[in-house]
Amino acid sequence: LVANRAFAEDAVSRNGSIATPLNMELTALDKYVATPDPNFEWKIIAQQDLPQGRVYIIDLTSQKWLTESEVDRPIWKHWLTIVRPNDVKSNKALMFISGGGNDSGPPKGPDGRVAQIALATKSVVAEIKMIPNQPLVFHNDGVPRKEDDLVAYTWSQFLKTGDSRWPARLPMVKSVVRGMDVVQEVLREDELPDHQIDEFVVAGGSKRGWTTWMTAAVDSRVAAIMPIVIDVLNMDVSMRNHYSAYGFWAPAIDDYVHHKIMQRRSNPRYVDLMKLEDPFAYRDRFTMPKCIINATGDQFFCPDSSHFYFGELTGEKHLCYVPNGEHSLDGTDALDTLISFFYCIANDIPRPECSWSAGQDGTIHVKCSTPPKRAVLWQAVNEKARDFRVDTIGRAYKNTEIKGTESGEFTVTLSPPGMGWSASLVQCEFDVGAPTPMRLTTGVRILPDVLPFANKAIPTE
Repeated sequence: LVANRAFAEDAVSRNGSIATPLNMELTALDKYVATPDPNFEWKIIAQQDLPQGRVYIIDLTSQKWLTESEVDRPIWKHWLTIVRPNDVKSNKALMFISGGGNDSGPPKGPDGRVAQIALATKSVVAEIKMIPNQPLVFHNDGVPRKEDDLVAYTWSQFLKTGDSRWPARLPMVKSVVRGMDVVQEVLREDELPDHQIDEFVVAGGSKRGWTTWMTAAVDSRVAAIMPIVIDVLNMDVSMRNHYSAYGFWAPAIDDYVHHKIMQRRSNPRYVDLMKLEDPFAYRDRFTMPKCIINATGDQFFCPDSSHFYFGELTGEKHLCYVPNGEHSLDGTDALDTLISFFYCIANDIPRPECSWSAGQDGTIHVKCSTPPKRAVLWQAVNEKARDFRVDTIGRAYKNTEIKGTESGEFTVTLSPPGMGWSASLVQCEFDVGAPTPMRLTTGVRILPDVLPFANKAIPTE
């Protein structure tokens, strides 16, 4: 659904932050991914023929990143699993980006969700693991780093040195690009005729969601993307809003505070880091369909974060905030929308076109090209703080059915709570002919529109 641009611009200005500049020139990421690497190789280590299709397990070496003196494991390796149903109908494959550790053995078979999506959509689905390779030890410091600690360490090295080799996003993206190369090659040699893979829909969560955006920025084979729980585009503006809402940095981003990323926002190289790392800097490249799946109770990001980027994205775009979801999205129906969106892309089925605008009087006006099967208003209240993390308020969102949506255009009116703040969103459910429904939402509206710590200075070094 399309956010109101004026509302987003007002939100940006009120935070006193500077949006990430648009960078359409070749970046260090473009150059790194395009550089051939003699270490790239792969081999099929297992092939499973099942009644409904075939599974390939592949040992992939994607690249060499940094030197032996800089990192203990410069050679990046991955497990790549490909599920090819017998009744493949599409030349588009889903590439799902996953995590995992360097010490994990080869998969015995596909992840249950991967197989479920492949069979439900009659499409090739691949999963690439160990994005990033982890744990890694840098500079012989004896500290095995993984996930945010690993990423934040590499950002810190960039801020210290200006060396564009350092951000871990570069090898993370190159790993996915090499994975797509392998999927195409394997399927080209597969025995089932007429199923060559020409394009990919890329999806992943958290750091892998960030990598989803950046893969789309550098590879023209990406036909659509589903970035999941990475609600932080236009990062500097978004994180200023985060601090102004909470008055502190949420514990989930402790690694970035520990490595003094947040404290060095005034460092000139911080702007260079954002031009390299922030998907918002590449926003004019994202012309492909986008289904952005976020969590209303994410431990990392404020639920109104989409206001700072969604209105600036071009081309087809959809937003799906999962009510009562936290960062893992465990126990939610998020997979339904992932399956239905991929099904539509794979089978060239038009997606519902929706827009929304937030009025200064507290209204949310929604307009859809196709009347939704069901529309619901989800709301949560925190009487003490502008904080809607599941860790703080639990799964507090409650839903109310919206009537009078038959035309596809309707308005809901919100009122601020007597005490504290409320968070509200409209969710529209569509039957698109997929095995699961597609649920799209507006952005989250927080009332009153007041940041309690707007004047509190962010700590510096």
